[in-house]
Amino acid sequence: MPTRIPVILDVDTGVDDACAILFAARHHGLDLRAVTCVGGNAPLPDVVRNTLTVLDILGRTEVPVAAGADRPLLEDPVDARHVHGADGMGDLGRTPSTRRPDPRHAVELLRDALRAAATAGERITLIPLAPMTNIALLLRTYPDVAQGIARILFMGGSAATGNATASAEFNVFHDPEAAAIVLDASADLGIPISMYGLDVFYRPRITREQAAELMAADPAGPAGLAGELIAFQCRRFATDAATIGDAGAVCAVANPEGLRTTPLPVRVELAGRYTRGRTVVDHRDWSGDLTHDPHGQSDVVVDVALDIAAERYAALWLDTIRGGR
Repeated sequence: MPTRIPVILDVDTGVDDACAILFAARHHGLDLRAVTCVGGNAPLPDVVRNTLTVLDILGRTEVPVAAGADRPLLEDPVDARHVHGADGMGDLGRTPSTRRPDPRHAVELLRDALRAAATAGERITLIPLAPMTNIALLLRTYPDVAQGIARILFMGGSAATGNATASAEFNVFHDPEAAAIVLDASADLGIPISMYGLDVFYRPRITREQAAELMAADPAGPAGLAGELIAFQCRRFATDAATIGDAGAVCAVANPEGLRTTPLPVRVELAGRYTRGRTVVDHRDWSGDLTHDPHGQSDVVVDVALDIAAERYAALWLDTIRGGR
Protein backbone atom coordinates (compact mmCIF):
# COMPACT_ATOMS: atom_id res chain seq x y z
CA MET A 1 0.00 0.00 0.00
CA PRO A 2 1.37 3.47 -0.87
CA THR A 3 2.47 5.64 2.02
CA ARG A 4 -0.33 7.86 3.28
CA ILE A 5 0.17 11.63 3.28
CA PRO A 6 0.22 13.01 6.83
CA VAL A 7 -1.97 16.11 7.08
CA ILE A 8 -3.17 18.59 9.69
CA LEU A 9 -6.23 20.73 9.08
CA ASP A 10 -6.64 24.20 10.58
CA VAL A 11 -10.36 25.00 10.50
CA ASP A 12 -13.18 27.34 11.47
CA THR A 13 -15.93 24.70 11.16
CA GLY A 14 -18.14 25.82 9.18
CA VAL A 15 -20.30 23.76 6.79
CA ASP A 16 -17.60 23.25 4.19
CA ASP A 17 -14.89 22.74 6.83
CA ALA A 18 -17.05 19.86 8.08
CA CYS A 19 -17.12 18.50 4.52
CA ALA A 20 -13.32 18.75 4.48
CA ILE A 21 -12.89 16.95 7.82
CA LEU A 22 -15.20 14.17 6.65
CA PHE A 23 -13.08 13.70 3.53
CA ALA A 24 -9.69 13.92 5.25
CA ALA A 25 -10.70 11.38 7.91
CA ARG A 26 -12.07 8.84 5.40
CA HIS A 27 -9.66 9.03 2.46
CA HIS A 28 -7.31 6.04 2.57
CA GLY A 29 -4.41 8.06 1.18
CA LEU A 30 -4.47 10.66 3.95
CA ASP A 31 -3.26 10.32 7.53
CA LEU A 32 -5.15 12.92 9.56
CA ARG A 33 -2.79 13.75 12.45
CA ALA A 34 -4.69 16.63 14.12
CA VAL A 35 -7.27 19.37 13.64
CA THR A 36 -6.69 22.85 15.03
CA CYS A 37 -9.40 25.48 15.41
CA VAL A 38 -9.58 29.23 14.95
CA GLY A 39 -12.41 31.75 15.13
CA GLY A 40 -13.81 32.60 11.71
CA ASN A 41 -17.02 31.25 10.21
CA ALA A 42 -18.28 30.97 13.78
CA PRO A 43 -16.93 31.99 17.20
CA LEU A 44 -14.18 29.74 18.52
CA PRO A 45 -16.30 27.74 21.04
CA ASP A 46 -18.73 26.83 18.25
CA VAL A 47 -15.86 25.90 15.94
CA VAL A 48 -14.35 23.57 18.55
CA ARG A 49 -17.71 21.94 19.33
CA ASN A 50 -18.51 21.45 15.65
CA THR A 51 -15.11 19.95 14.94
CA LEU A 52 -15.37 17.49 17.81
CA THR A 53 -18.91 16.59 16.74
CA VAL A 54 -17.81 15.74 13.19
CA LEU A 55 -14.96 13.57 14.47
CA ASP A 56 -17.33 11.85 16.93
CA ILE A 57 -19.67 10.95 14.06
CA LEU A 58 -16.67 9.64 12.12
CA GLY A 59 -15.55 7.53 15.07
CA ARG A 60 -12.19 9.32 14.94
CA THR A 61 -11.97 10.42 18.56
CA GLU A 62 -8.23 9.66 18.60
CA VAL A 63 -7.53 12.68 16.37
CA PRO A 64 -6.46 15.54 18.66
CA VAL A 65 -8.40 18.80 18.40
CA ALA A 66 -7.10 22.04 19.90
CA ALA A 67 -8.57 25.52 20.28
CA GLY A 68 -6.45 28.38 19.01
CA ALA A 69 -6.90 32.08 18.35
CA ASP A 70 -10.38 33.43 19.00
CA ARG A 71 -9.82 36.67 17.09
CA PRO A 72 -7.62 38.16 14.37
CA LEU A 73 -4.24 39.66 15.18
CA LEU A 74 -5.49 43.25 14.89
CA GLU A 75 -9.12 43.42 13.83
CA ASP A 76 -12.29 42.76 15.77
CA PRO A 77 -13.67 39.30 14.93
CA VAL A 78 -16.46 38.83 12.42
CA ASP A 79 -18.27 35.62 11.50
CA ALA A 80 -20.20 34.12 8.61
CA ARG A 81 -23.19 32.62 10.40
CA HIS A 82 -25.43 34.16 7.74
CA VAL A 83 -23.87 31.53 5.46
CA HIS A 84 -23.23 28.64 7.87
CA GLY A 85 -26.18 28.86 10.28
CA ALA A 86 -26.49 30.06 13.86
CA ASP A 87 -24.38 27.18 15.22
CA GLY A 88 -21.88 27.47 12.36
CA MET A 89 -22.70 24.02 10.97
CA GLY A 90 -26.11 24.22 9.36
CA ASP A 91 -28.31 24.06 12.48
CA LEU A 92 -28.81 20.37 11.70
CA GLY A 93 -29.77 19.30 15.20
CA ARG A 94 -26.98 16.74 15.50
CA THR A 95 -26.12 15.80 19.09
CA PRO A 96 -23.14 18.00 19.98
CA SER A 97 -19.96 16.46 21.25
CA THR A 98 -19.43 16.55 24.99
CA ARG A 99 -15.70 15.89 24.67
CA ARG A 100 -13.16 18.50 25.64
CA PRO A 101 -10.39 19.53 23.27
CA ASP A 102 -6.71 18.89 23.82
CA PRO A 103 -5.50 21.09 26.70
CA ARG A 104 -2.76 22.59 24.53
CA HIS A 105 -3.29 25.77 22.54
CA ALA A 106 -3.57 25.04 18.82
CA VAL A 107 -0.17 26.61 18.20
CA GLU A 108 1.38 24.30 20.80
CA LEU A 109 -0.30 21.22 19.28
CA LEU A 110 0.97 22.23 15.84
CA ARG A 111 4.45 22.82 17.24
CA ASP A 112 4.57 19.44 18.96
CA ALA A 113 3.19 17.50 15.99
CA LEU A 114 5.57 19.13 13.50
CA ARG A 115 8.62 18.72 15.71
CA ALA A 116 7.74 15.06 16.25
CA ALA A 117 7.39 14.59 12.51
CA ALA A 118 10.77 16.19 11.86
CA THR A 119 12.38 13.96 14.50
CA ALA A 120 10.84 10.90 12.81
CA GLY A 121 12.08 12.01 9.39
CA GLU A 122 8.57 12.92 8.21
CA ARG A 123 6.99 16.07 6.85
CA ILE A 124 3.35 17.00 7.32
CA THR A 125 1.17 18.90 4.85
CA LEU A 126 -0.61 21.80 6.57
CA ILE A 127 -4.04 22.61 5.14
CA PRO A 128 -5.38 25.88 6.59
CA LEU A 129 -9.06 26.23 5.67
CA ALA A 130 -9.71 29.30 7.80
CA PRO A 131 -8.21 32.66 8.72
CA MET A 132 -4.50 31.93 9.19
CA THR A 133 -4.04 33.45 12.65
CA ASN A 134 -2.86 30.18 14.19
CA ILE A 135 -0.42 29.51 11.36
CA ALA A 136 1.05 33.02 11.51
CA LEU A 137 1.61 32.72 15.25
CA LEU A 138 3.17 29.28 14.77
CA LEU A 139 5.66 30.23 12.06
CA ARG A 140 6.83 33.41 13.77
CA THR A 141 7.04 31.88 17.27
CA TYR A 142 8.50 28.48 16.37
CA PRO A 143 10.22 28.79 12.97
CA ASP A 144 12.06 25.50 13.54
CA VAL A 145 8.79 23.66 12.78
CA ALA A 146 9.50 24.29 9.10
CA GLN A 147 11.63 21.14 9.28
CA GLY A 148 8.42 19.14 9.77
CA ILE A 149 6.33 20.84 7.07
CA ALA A 150 6.14 19.36 3.58
CA ARG A 151 4.05 22.24 2.23
CA ILE A 152 1.19 24.56 3.07
CA LEU A 153 -1.93 24.47 0.89
CA PHE A 154 -4.37 27.07 2.13
CA MET A 155 -7.95 27.83 1.18
CA GLY A 156 -8.06 31.57 0.82
CA GLY A 157 -7.55 34.50 -1.46
CA SER A 158 -8.30 34.95 -5.12
CA ALA A 159 -6.52 35.91 -8.29
CA ALA A 160 -9.65 37.66 -9.53
CA THR A 161 -12.57 38.68 -7.32
CA GLY A 162 -13.60 38.58 -3.67
CA ASN A 163 -16.62 37.43 -1.67
CA ALA A 164 -16.37 39.16 1.72
CA THR A 165 -15.81 42.37 -0.25
CA ALA A 166 -15.46 43.06 -3.95
CA SER A 167 -11.71 42.62 -3.50
CA ALA A 168 -11.17 40.21 -0.61
CA GLU A 169 -11.95 36.56 0.07
CA PHE A 170 -13.34 35.91 3.58
CA ASN A 171 -10.44 33.97 5.16
CA VAL A 172 -7.85 36.56 4.16
CA PHE A 173 -10.25 39.45 4.82
CA HIS A 174 -10.83 38.17 8.37
CA ASP A 175 -7.13 38.43 9.25
CA PRO A 176 -5.06 39.93 6.43
CA GLU A 177 -2.03 40.51 8.66
CA ALA A 178 -1.95 36.78 9.45
CA ALA A 179 -2.14 35.89 5.76
CA ALA A 180 0.68 38.30 4.95
CA ILE A 181 2.82 36.85 7.74
CA VAL A 182 2.24 33.27 6.54
CA LEU A 183 3.25 34.16 2.99
CA ASP A 184 6.36 36.02 4.13
CA ALA A 185 7.35 33.37 6.68
CA SER A 186 6.92 30.58 4.14
CA ALA A 187 9.26 32.38 1.76
CA ASP A 188 11.76 33.04 4.57
CA LEU A 189 11.68 29.43 5.78
CA GLY A 190 11.63 27.73 2.38
CA ILE A 191 8.16 26.20 2.83
CA PRO A 192 6.35 25.55 -0.48
CA ILE A 193 2.94 27.23 -0.40
CA SER A 194 -0.15 26.88 -2.60
CA MET A 195 -3.27 29.04 -2.74
CA TYR A 196 -6.62 27.30 -3.33
CA GLY A 197 -8.72 30.40 -3.80
CA LEU A 198 -12.08 31.54 -5.10
CA ASP A 199 -10.92 30.97 -8.68
CA VAL A 200 -11.57 27.24 -8.12
CA PHE A 201 -13.41 27.09 -4.79
CA TYR A 202 -17.01 27.03 -6.04
CA ARG A 203 -16.56 24.64 -8.95
CA PRO A 204 -16.72 21.08 -7.44
CA ARG A 205 -20.44 20.67 -6.73
CA ILE A 206 -22.77 18.01 -5.34
CA THR A 207 -26.43 17.86 -6.38
CA ARG A 208 -29.50 17.71 -4.15
CA GLU A 209 -30.14 14.19 -5.46
CA GLN A 210 -26.65 13.01 -4.53
CA ALA A 211 -27.05 14.56 -1.07
CA ALA A 212 -30.36 12.71 -0.63
CA GLU A 213 -28.66 9.43 -1.58
CA LEU A 214 -25.99 10.00 1.08
CA MET A 215 -28.62 10.74 3.73
CA ALA A 216 -30.67 7.67 2.80
CA ALA A 217 -27.67 5.35 2.82
CA ASP A 218 -26.29 6.33 6.23
CA PRO A 219 -28.70 8.61 8.10
CA ALA A 220 -26.89 8.80 11.43
CA GLY A 221 -23.35 8.38 10.17
CA PRO A 222 -20.71 10.34 8.26
CA ALA A 223 -22.37 10.02 4.86
CA GLY A 224 -25.67 11.18 6.31
CA LEU A 225 -24.00 14.22 7.83
CA ALA A 226 -22.28 14.98 4.53
CA GLY A 227 -25.60 14.82 2.71
CA GLU A 228 -27.24 17.08 5.28
CA LEU A 229 -24.48 19.66 4.88
CA ILE A 230 -24.92 19.76 1.10
CA ALA A 231 -28.72 19.86 1.43
CA PHE A 232 -28.46 22.76 3.88
CA GLN A 233 -26.46 24.79 1.37
CA CYS A 234 -28.95 23.99 -1.40
CA ARG A 235 -31.78 25.24 0.80
CA ARG A 236 -29.84 28.28 1.96
CA PHE A 237 -29.08 29.46 -1.55
CA ALA A 238 -32.11 27.98 -3.35
CA THR A 239 -29.96 25.96 -5.74
CA ASP A 240 -29.99 22.42 -7.10
CA ALA A 241 -26.33 21.83 -6.21
CA ALA A 242 -23.79 23.10 -3.71
CA THR A 243 -20.03 23.42 -3.55
CA ILE A 244 -17.88 21.17 -1.39
CA GLY A 245 -15.89 24.35 -0.73
CA ASP A 246 -12.94 23.80 1.62
CA ALA A 247 -13.08 20.06 0.97
CA GLY A 248 -11.77 20.73 -2.54
CA ALA A 249 -8.47 21.89 -1.05
CA VAL A 250 -8.10 18.55 0.73
CA CYS A 251 -9.01 16.74 -2.49
CA ALA A 252 -6.12 18.63 -4.11
CA VAL A 253 -3.71 17.11 -1.60
CA ALA A 254 -5.08 13.60 -2.13
CA ASN A 255 -5.26 14.00 -5.93
CA PRO A 256 -2.93 16.81 -7.05
CA GLU A 257 -3.32 15.97 -10.73
CA GLY A 258 -6.77 17.56 -10.67
CA LEU A 259 -5.50 21.03 -9.86
CA ARG A 260 -3.62 23.37 -12.22
CA THR A 261 -1.41 25.84 -10.42
CA THR A 262 0.92 28.54 -11.68
CA PRO A 263 3.77 30.01 -9.63
CA LEU A 264 3.05 33.72 -9.31
CA PRO A 265 4.22 36.56 -7.04
CA VAL A 266 1.58 37.39 -4.41
CA ARG A 267 1.12 40.15 -1.86
CA VAL A 268 -1.68 40.80 0.65
CA GLU A 269 -3.12 44.32 0.61
CA LEU A 270 -3.20 45.68 4.16
CA ALA A 271 -4.02 49.35 3.73
CA GLY A 272 -6.44 49.93 0.86
CA ARG A 273 -9.76 51.51 1.76
CA TYR A 274 -11.63 49.26 -0.66
CA THR A 275 -9.02 46.54 -1.15
CA ARG A 276 -7.83 45.55 2.36
CA GLY A 277 -7.47 41.77 2.43
CA ARG A 278 -7.07 41.37 -1.32
CA THR A 279 -4.47 38.89 -2.52
CA VAL A 280 -2.63 40.85 -5.20
CA VAL A 281 -1.55 38.21 -7.71
CA ASP A 282 1.00 39.43 -10.25
CA HIS A 283 0.01 38.01 -13.64
CA ARG A 284 2.53 40.03 -15.63
CA ASP A 285 4.17 37.72 -18.13
CA TRP A 286 7.22 39.89 -18.69
CA SER A 287 10.31 40.52 -16.66
CA GLY A 288 12.85 43.25 -16.88
CA ASP A 289 12.22 46.94 -16.52
CA LEU A 290 10.16 47.60 -13.37
CA THR A 291 11.18 51.24 -13.27
CA HIS A 292 7.61 52.49 -13.21
CA ASP A 293 6.49 50.06 -10.48
CA PRO A 294 7.34 51.73 -7.16
CA HIS A 295 6.78 48.46 -5.29
CA GLY A 296 8.70 46.08 -7.53
CA GLN A 297 7.74 42.46 -7.78
CA SER A 298 6.87 40.46 -4.68
CA ASP A 299 9.56 38.03 -3.60
CA VAL A 300 6.85 35.68 -2.28
CA VAL A 301 6.00 33.19 -5.04
CA VAL A 302 2.89 31.09 -4.48
CA ASP A 303 1.50 28.19 -6.52
CA VAL A 304 -1.84 29.78 -7.37
CA ALA A 305 -4.70 27.46 -8.35
CA LEU A 306 -6.27 28.73 -11.57
CA ASP A 307 -8.09 25.67 -12.91
CA ILE A 308 -9.57 22.50 -11.45
CA ALA A 309 -10.96 19.15 -12.57
CA ALA A 310 -14.21 19.97 -10.81
CA GLU A 311 -16.15 16.83 -11.72
CA ARG A 312 -13.20 14.63 -10.73
CA TYR A 313 -13.01 16.23 -7.28
CA ALA A 314 -16.76 16.06 -6.76
CA ALA A 315 -16.67 12.35 -7.63
CA LEU A 316 -13.63 11.79 -5.42
CA TRP A 317 -15.37 13.46 -2.49
CA LEU A 318 -18.54 11.41 -3.00
CA ASP A 319 -16.66 8.12 -3.35
CA THR A 320 -14.62 8.85 -0.22
CA ILE A 321 -17.63 9.85 1.85
CA ARG A 322 -19.41 6.66 0.75
CA GLY A 323 -16.39 4.72 2.00
CA GLY A 324 -15.11 3.74 -1.42
CA ARG A 325 -11.57 5.10 -1.06
